[in-house]
Amino acid sequence: MKKIILNSLVAATILFAAACKPEIDSPAGTSAGQANFSKYIAVGNSLTAGFADGGLYLEGQKVAYPNLIAAKMATLGGGAFTSPFFTDAQSNGSGYLTLSALVNGTPTLTQVTDKLAYIDAAKHLAKYSGEVQNLGIPGMRVDLAFAGPYSAANPYMERLLTGAQVGSTTYFQFIQGRNHTFFSLWLGNNDALGWATNGGVTSDATNVLTDKSTFALLYSNLVNALTVNSQKGVVGTIPDVTAIPYFNTVTVAALLNAAKAINPAATAIYIKTGAGVTRAATAEDLIRLPFQSAGLFGVPDANKIPYGLHPLNPIASTWVLDKDEVAKVKDYVNSYNSSIKSLANSKGLAVADTYSYLNTVKAGIAIQGVNVNSAFITGGAFSLDGIHLTPRGNAIIGNVFIDAINTTYGSTIPTIDITQYRGVKFPDK
Repeated sequence: MKKIILNSLVAATILFAAACKPEIDSPAGTSAGQANFSKYIAVGNSLTAGFADGGLYLEGQKVAYPNLIAAKMATLGGGAFTSPFFTDAQSNGSGYLTLSALVNGTPTLTQVTDKLAYIDAAKHLAKYSGEVQNLGIPGMRVDLAFAGPYSAANPYMERLLTGAQVGSTTYFQFIQGRNHTFFSLWLGNNDALGWATNGGVTSDATNVLTDKSTFALLYSNLVNALTVNSQKGVVGTIPDVTAIPYFNTVTVAALLNAAKAINPAATAIYIKTGAGVTRAATAEDLIRLPFQSAGLFGVPDANKIPYGLHPLNPIASTWVLDKDEVAKVKDYVNSYNSSIKSLANSKGLAVADTYSYLNTVKAGIAIQGVNVNSAFITGGAFSLDGIHLTPRGNAIIGNVFIDAINTTYGSTIPTIDITQYRGVKFPDK
């Protein structure tokens, strides 16, 4: 197996299977309130699908927050909730990262390469047929939800379509006609995140910042389709991209301290901004998680100028979300969330404010007696890719959705016990 040594990277692993249960009578003292959970569908992207640790695999799929929510809904008359799980023989799906060592704070991440679900050299994934209720597609965006050709470019969506549908069926079409009674919608993260994680650079359709008015229009189309028969549901706001470990692990201060340990005369870290300006970095500039593993920092160029430690050899803008880019993406996310909340209020839908909640987690919070924060590896909420959730993170977010549903519809969906789900899995000693 290929080993990767780094002080940063991407998102989480999983552990628990949320069982699909038949409809049952609600226990005494519990109620679905004004909602009907008999057929729940979950619309969204990688977070909804259970993507974690840089990949989609069976363990992560089983602990995706919609599965955990559906298991609790089953106590209030909720029906079966089916996810497009990989088989046991192909349980590692697209492959993912594991933490194989952690020495003096430096992690060794190992890429899992066995029991994958790829069926050809082009990396098409094994098909899944049959009805599904977890409709999460890694990489899905609000804008790309209306683009038919994207279904051929996205292997996670391609595996759920027939040959005739690939390349023509849009995600918007895919989620319709499900005869659902309740839905969750957590989509739009990638409309901002793709640009941010690409260092504020647009190189293709997956990392453009979606126009604000376009986002509002297309999001309303999604909600209108999901409520066409007056169905009730819950929508999630888009998290602050700066609240995740991907942007808060490789800090300017940490790089400068590392430089001073080798050369006490080092005084600053130099970056090139998105505007093409070279300057000393500040704490307001955010460096992408994979930077340290790239092995670039401090390496001299042909003129013997160390990378990142001199204005003549600054850290390239693609590695940095500079303070102006941070302000820009925050502005877009705030606009997206304003549209989401306004539309939800007009439809009487519940709102799971993950934006506010994950900013609280970033600062550190005790949940059910467990301390959780957004620190890479040790924080408990985010997986090894620094973006997606651990099993515990999924349980936490599941409760944010459950609380919003209960508050809006007067239901009493039981809370998920987060202590039953792990954070990052540490290597055996």
